[in-house]
Amino acid sequence: MAIDSEVKRLKVAANAPAATRVTTPVNRDLDSAVRKVQLLSKSIIDEVAKVIVGKREVLELVQINTLSQGNILFEDFPGLAKSVMANTFSRASGCDFKRVQFTPDLLPADITGIYIYNQRTGEFEFRPGPVFTNFLLADEINRAPPKTQAAMLETMAERQVTVEGTTHQLEKPYIVMATQNPVEQEGTYPLPEAQMDRFLMKLSMGYPSEEEEAEILRRRMIRKKDDFDVRAVTNPEQIVAMQKVVENVHVDDAILQYIAKLVTMTRKDPRLMVGSSPRGSLALFKLARSAAALSGRDFVTPDDVKRILVPTLSHRIILRPEARIKGITTVQVTQDILQSCPP
Repeated sequence: MAIDSEVKRLKVAANAPAATRVTTPVNRDLDSAVRKVQLLSKSIIDEVAKVIVGKREVLELVQINTLSQGNILFEDFPGLAKSVMANTFSRASGCDFKRVQFTPDLLPADITGIYIYNQRTGEFEFRPGPVFTNFLLADEINRAPPKTQAAMLETMAERQVTVEGTTHQLEKPYIVMATQNPVEQEGTYPLPEAQMDRFLMKLSMGYPSEEEEAEILRRRMIRKKDDFDVRAVTNPEQIVAMQKVVENVHVDDAILQYIAKLVTMTRKDPRLMVGSSPRGSLALFKLARSAAALSGRDFVTPDDVKRILVPTLSHRIILRPEARIKGITTVQVTQDILQSCPP
């Protein structure tokens, strides 16, 4: 069936009355809508995979984040296609994209916008900043001072900008993809825990294998240019419709208890000074539903929670100094908790 026809039926199912969506014993409308979310999501991922070589799991996690209306922090070495992936995802999704290079002299008004006096009308007019977009790439976010970093908090958490006492709503969907490099830390401003917690996931691209690197070169030779040709698979309205469908994915009470148990264990682990807050539980809840939808299911399983646990919780916990001295990482602690806590 044609993609456009699938999308039309998806939007109808997403906007159907609750009584229609929730039926017994089988919710056929929801099951059909979820399978269309899976179809469109895989089409987006396949399009991005034409540009990004060999990182299928990372691409799927980015799409899971998009379905969950979240923000992503990429921490990796330079030159590993973090920025390219953010740009390609926005183009494949048919959404508007803007990029901000964070620098020490960047001011909050440079990203949120500012009021400018119009001599012709005699009034102040608001000139929107780059945050007014669908996909925002905050490149090297830790190079900007804390004041500018804090200006991103409202946009990331509430999808709005307040300037001179006036609140401006951001467009839907709105996704922030921020990057930071683990090297060249001189002159940087580490993100505070409060802002780290605003990112739904923290991911790493990692180096490609020898075969994948050869494929990157091969594609560049065939392309005969540095730019990439990307086809728009969806549009902003369809992305929002997909997000609405995910909101109806069923989560059994046993899964909720499993999520709560995992998060509670981070607060009891002796290696940790600070465990995850309830925001971490909500993040696991949202991402598990999106992971289920990407698998074509209208219900969450323990495997969905396991799949997204490490990138969801590892950046929300803080190690004790003695654990850090021993070389223990938050990723290792999160993995240990997952192994020691069966569903």
